Amino acid sequence: MINRKLILFFFILVALAQLYVPAKMIFDREDVLATGTEYKFKIAPIDPSDPFRGKYITLNYVNNTIDVEDNQFWTDRETVYVTFFTYDDGFAGINNISKEKPSNTQDFLKTKLRLTNPDILDRFVKLVIDLPFDRFYMEEFKANDAEQAYSKSLQDTSKVTYALVMIKNGAAVLKDVLIDGVSIEEIVRLEQLNKN
Repeated sequence: MINRKLILFFFILVALAQLYVPAKMIFDREDVLATGTEYKFKIAPIDPSDPFRGKYITLNYVNNTIDVEDNQFWTDRETVYVTFFTYDDGFAGINNISKEKPSNTQDFLKTKLRLTNPDILDRFVKLVIDLPFDRFYMEEFKANDAEQAYSKSLQDTSKVTYALVMIKNGAAVLKDVLIDGVSIEEIVRLEQLNKN
Protein backbone atom coordinates (compact mmCIF):
# COMPACT_ATOMS: atom_id res chain seq x y z
CA MET A 1 0.00 0.00 0.00
CA ILE A 2 2.80 2.42 0.90
CA ASN A 3 4.55 1.57 -2.37
CA ARG A 4 1.42 2.45 -4.36
CA LYS A 5 1.02 5.77 -2.54
CA LEU A 6 4.66 6.60 -3.18
CA ILE A 7 4.32 5.80 -6.88
CA LEU A 8 1.13 7.89 -7.08
CA PHE A 9 2.88 10.79 -5.29
CA PHE A 10 5.83 10.72 -7.73
CA PHE A 11 3.47 10.43 -10.69
CA ILE A 12 1.57 13.54 -9.57
CA LEU A 13 4.85 15.36 -8.91
CA VAL A 14 6.14 14.58 -12.42
CA ALA A 15 2.80 15.56 -13.99
CA LEU A 16 2.84 18.91 -12.16
CA ALA A 17 6.45 19.55 -13.23
CA GLN A 18 5.51 18.87 -16.86
CA LEU A 19 2.69 21.41 -16.61
CA TYR A 20 4.82 23.97 -14.77
CA VAL A 21 7.61 24.24 -17.36
CA PRO A 22 5.47 25.23 -20.39
CA ALA A 23 3.21 27.40 -18.19
CA LYS A 24 6.29 29.29 -16.93
CA MET A 25 7.59 29.75 -20.49
CA ILE A 26 4.22 31.14 -21.61
CA PHE A 27 3.97 33.41 -18.56
CA ASP A 28 7.51 34.77 -19.08
CA ARG A 29 6.80 35.50 -22.76
CA GLU A 30 3.51 37.24 -21.94
CA ASP A 31 5.25 39.25 -19.21
CA VAL A 32 7.87 40.50 -21.68
CA LEU A 33 5.11 41.43 -24.16
CA ALA A 34 3.08 43.24 -21.49
CA THR A 35 5.82 45.05 -19.54
CA GLY A 36 8.96 45.01 -21.72
CA THR A 37 10.37 47.99 -23.58
CA GLU A 38 9.48 48.24 -27.25
CA TYR A 39 12.27 48.59 -29.83
CA LYS A 40 12.10 48.82 -33.62
CA PHE A 41 14.87 46.97 -35.46
CA LYS A 42 15.48 47.76 -39.14
CA ILE A 43 15.51 44.69 -41.32
CA ALA A 44 18.17 44.13 -43.98
CA PRO A 45 17.72 42.14 -47.21
CA ILE A 46 18.62 38.47 -47.04
CA ASP A 47 19.67 35.89 -49.60
CA PRO A 48 16.71 35.80 -52.00
CA SER A 49 17.19 32.10 -52.70
CA ASP A 50 15.68 31.14 -49.35
CA PRO A 51 13.81 34.03 -47.74
CA PHE A 52 11.13 31.78 -46.29
CA ARG A 53 11.52 28.36 -44.75
CA GLY A 54 8.57 26.51 -43.30
CA LYS A 55 5.96 28.77 -41.74
CA TYR A 56 8.18 31.65 -40.74
CA ILE A 57 9.95 34.60 -42.29
CA THR A 58 13.71 34.70 -41.75
CA LEU A 59 14.80 38.17 -40.62
CA ASN A 60 18.22 39.79 -40.97
CA TYR A 61 18.99 43.04 -39.15
CA VAL A 62 20.83 46.22 -40.12
CA ASN A 63 22.23 47.29 -36.74
CA ASN A 64 23.50 44.10 -35.13
CA THR A 65 27.23 44.91 -35.06
CA ILE A 66 29.50 46.99 -32.87
CA ASP A 67 33.16 47.90 -33.35
CA VAL A 68 35.45 47.42 -30.35
CA GLU A 69 39.11 48.29 -29.97
CA ASP A 70 40.45 45.23 -28.21
CA ASN A 71 39.46 41.77 -29.41
CA GLN A 72 41.47 40.10 -26.61
CA PHE A 73 38.55 40.70 -24.29
CA TRP A 74 36.00 38.81 -26.38
CA THR A 75 35.69 35.18 -27.45
CA ASP A 76 33.52 33.76 -30.20
CA ARG A 77 30.07 32.46 -29.11
CA GLU A 78 30.35 33.77 -25.56
CA THR A 79 27.30 35.01 -23.67
CA VAL A 80 26.99 38.79 -23.50
CA TYR A 81 24.52 41.41 -22.30
CA VAL A 82 23.48 44.10 -24.77
CA THR A 83 21.71 47.38 -24.08
CA PHE A 84 20.07 49.45 -26.78
CA PHE A 85 19.24 53.06 -27.51
CA THR A 86 16.84 54.64 -29.95
CA TYR A 87 18.04 56.78 -32.87
CA ASP A 88 16.18 59.97 -33.79
CA ASP A 89 14.34 58.03 -36.53
CA GLY A 90 12.91 55.67 -33.89
CA PHE A 91 15.02 52.62 -34.67
CA ALA A 92 17.17 50.67 -32.22
CA GLY A 93 20.95 50.68 -32.11
CA ILE A 94 23.42 48.90 -29.85
CA ASN A 95 24.33 51.08 -26.91
CA ASN A 96 26.68 48.83 -24.97
CA ILE A 97 27.90 45.24 -24.79
CA SER A 98 29.13 43.66 -21.56
CA LYS A 99 30.06 40.34 -20.04
CA GLU A 100 28.30 41.41 -16.85
CA LYS A 101 24.55 41.58 -16.40
CA PRO A 102 23.45 45.25 -16.17
CA SER A 103 22.16 46.21 -12.74
CA ASN A 104 20.78 49.63 -13.62
CA THR A 105 18.16 48.64 -16.23
CA GLN A 106 15.67 45.95 -17.20
CA ASP A 107 16.12 46.78 -20.87
CA PHE A 108 18.92 44.41 -21.83
CA LEU A 109 19.24 41.32 -23.99
CA LYS A 110 21.19 38.22 -23.00
CA THR A 111 22.61 36.68 -26.16
CA LYS A 112 25.75 35.38 -27.92
CA LEU A 113 28.26 37.17 -30.08
CA ARG A 114 30.37 36.25 -33.07
CA LEU A 115 33.79 37.66 -33.83
CA THR A 116 34.59 38.59 -37.40
CA ASN A 117 38.09 38.19 -38.76
CA PRO A 118 39.85 41.40 -37.78
CA ASP A 119 42.16 43.17 -40.17
CA ILE A 120 45.69 42.87 -38.73
CA LEU A 121 46.37 46.52 -39.53
CA ASP A 122 43.09 47.68 -38.02
CA ARG A 123 42.94 47.98 -34.25
CA PHE A 124 39.14 47.55 -34.25
CA VAL A 125 37.23 44.29 -34.45
CA LYS A 126 33.60 43.99 -35.39
CA LEU A 127 31.40 42.03 -32.99
CA VAL A 128 28.23 40.58 -34.48
CA ILE A 129 25.40 40.24 -31.99
CA ASP A 130 23.10 37.26 -32.46
CA LEU A 131 19.63 38.74 -32.22
CA PRO A 132 17.50 35.76 -31.16
CA PHE A 133 14.35 37.11 -32.79
CA ASP A 134 15.23 36.26 -36.39
CA ARG A 135 12.12 34.21 -37.24
CA PHE A 136 8.58 35.54 -37.49
CA TYR A 137 6.10 32.66 -37.43
CA MET A 138 2.92 32.88 -39.47
CA GLU A 139 -0.25 30.86 -39.91
CA GLU A 140 0.19 28.34 -42.70
CA PHE A 141 -2.47 29.80 -45.01
CA LYS A 142 -0.83 33.26 -44.78
CA ALA A 143 2.75 32.09 -45.23
CA ASN A 144 3.11 32.35 -49.01
CA ASP A 145 1.52 35.80 -49.24
CA ALA A 146 3.62 37.01 -46.31
CA GLU A 147 6.78 35.78 -48.03
CA GLN A 148 5.90 37.71 -51.18
CA ALA A 149 4.99 40.93 -49.34
CA TYR A 150 8.16 40.73 -47.26
CA SER A 151 10.41 40.09 -50.28
CA LYS A 152 8.82 42.96 -52.24
CA SER A 153 9.25 45.37 -49.34
CA LEU A 154 12.97 44.58 -49.06
CA GLN A 155 13.49 45.19 -52.79
CA ASP A 156 11.62 48.51 -52.73
CA THR A 157 13.97 51.12 -51.22
CA SER A 158 11.06 53.48 -50.54
CA LYS A 159 9.56 50.95 -48.08
CA VAL A 160 10.63 50.78 -44.44
CA THR A 161 10.51 47.23 -43.10
CA TYR A 162 11.21 46.58 -39.45
CA ALA A 163 10.61 44.21 -36.56
CA LEU A 164 8.85 45.33 -33.40
CA VAL A 165 10.54 43.63 -30.45
CA MET A 166 9.82 43.74 -26.72
CA ILE A 167 12.88 43.44 -24.43
CA LYS A 168 12.97 42.87 -20.68
CA ASN A 169 15.46 41.30 -18.25
CA GLY A 170 17.55 39.56 -20.90
CA ALA A 171 14.60 38.17 -22.87
CA ALA A 172 13.19 39.37 -26.18
CA VAL A 173 9.90 38.62 -27.92
CA LEU A 174 9.31 39.44 -31.58
CA LYS A 175 5.91 41.12 -31.53
CA ASP A 176 5.37 41.93 -35.20
CA VAL A 177 6.96 42.67 -38.59
CA LEU A 178 5.80 45.93 -40.13
CA ILE A 179 6.07 47.41 -43.61
CA ASP A 180 5.69 51.20 -43.61
CA GLY A 181 4.08 50.96 -40.18
CA VAL A 182 1.49 48.32 -41.15
CA SER A 183 1.59 44.80 -39.71
CA ILE A 184 2.55 42.15 -42.26
CA GLU A 185 -0.43 40.12 -41.05
CA GLU A 186 -2.76 43.03 -41.92
CA ILE A 187 -1.10 43.42 -45.34
CA VAL A 188 -1.60 39.70 -46.02
CA ARG A 189 -5.21 39.84 -44.80
CA LEU A 190 -5.99 42.73 -47.18
CA GLU A 191 -4.25 41.03 -50.11
CA GLN A 192 -6.20 37.84 -49.51
CA LEU A 193 -9.46 39.81 -49.35
CA ASN A 194 -8.63 41.48 -52.67
CA LYS A 195 -7.97 38.10 -54.30
CA ASN A 196 -11.41 36.81 -53.36
